[in-house]
Amino acid sequence: MAPGSALIPRLVDLGPRREALRDRFALSARPESVAGARRLTRARLTAWRVGQDTMDAAVLIVSELVTNAVVHTASARVVCELEYSGAGVRVSVTDQGHQPEGPRLSPASEDEHGRGLLLVDSLSTAWGAHEAADGCGRVVWARLPAGSEAAC
Repeated sequence: MAPGSALIPRLVDLGPRREALRDRFALSARPESVAGARRLTRARLTAWRVGQDTMDAAVLIVSELVTNAVVHTASARVVCELEYSGAGVRVSVTDQGHQPEGPRLSPASEDEHGRGLLLVDSLSTAWGAHEAADGCGRVVWARLPAGSEAAC
């Protein structure tokens, strides 16, 4: 997949009468890719008619998670995944190489750095991190409640 290219969204079967929309895109792990991640996230969630507050929070979370992957890992690319169901929106960012201790909340300070995960924590209903399925990287994810508009 070429950097910055979005895959065709697909329906994911979650069981009887439950399905989710899912989209995934990869970007080069460079600072300028953060804006692309925000743009692609907003475009997809707009198409899915996600509520404005949820969409704004998801865009900000994706921005923070991609920034963390770019700044704190040795990745060549990052992969963002969006999933939307009646239960809400789940965003995840997968990098290719992480720090051994993984992501952690930093106490607030005068420094503008280190607040990203505090922001993710305050905007999401849940968040966490785990090793990537291939063992080469980390997935950081967050869940947000669904907005009032229905999915397409």
